[in-house]
Amino acid sequence: MEMKPITIVGCGPGALEYVTPAALRAIEQAEVLVGARRLLESFLEIAAKRIVVGADVPKALDAMAEHLGRRRVVVLVTGDPGLCSLARPVIRRFGRDVCRVIPGISSVHAAFASVGIDWFGARILSAHDHIPDLDSASLVIEEKLAVLAGNPANAAWVDALAVALYTTHEIFVCENLTLADESIRRVDSLNLPMNLASRSILLFIKKEESR
Repeated sequence: MEMKPITIVGCGPGALEYVTPAALRAIEQAEVLVGARRLLESFLEIAAKRIVVGADVPKALDAMAEHLGRRRVVVLVTGDPGLCSLARPVIRRFGRDVCRVIPGISSVHAAFASVGIDWFGARILSAHDHIPDLDSASLVIEEKLAVLAGNPANAAWVDALAVALYTTHEIFVCENLTLADESIRRVDSLNLPMNLASRSILLFIKKEESR
């Protein structure tokens, strides 16, 4: 594989056993590790300079830029880099030509696997960082829908979606996937608000699809 100045690594949905061997090899070779504090703390044994990514993403990217061309920079992202991750602003800032992307297992993959339903053709929405600009009733046509949730500020929209789709879809709430406190439950009655964990995926599966 061609060496590039930046390697973006998908670290899976949570548990370290879900980090792929290819991801681990890249992390072990890092001279600069970039990512959220929680991810950086998962690899304390790696002797690399650390850049913590918080709310000020541009500031972290500026710190990364100081090392490009001089040190191997590895960016850690939760799940898969292609799904609502830090990979997008990194590639937008530095360009695809300087970035190698190592895919990971996303929480969406893990959620569908946990209920034994394939995710081919599924629509994926994020209601974590912001409320989708969609009328929840319009989503009733979707056969398979995965919603990234868990932000209390957006809980009302998620609850409204559950109300809109309850009669047509099976609803599965997947929280803290792959971690010790993992919870996977089917919604048999609408007990709102759902008070979701911060790491939550809701699956809405048309009832004829879930049989």
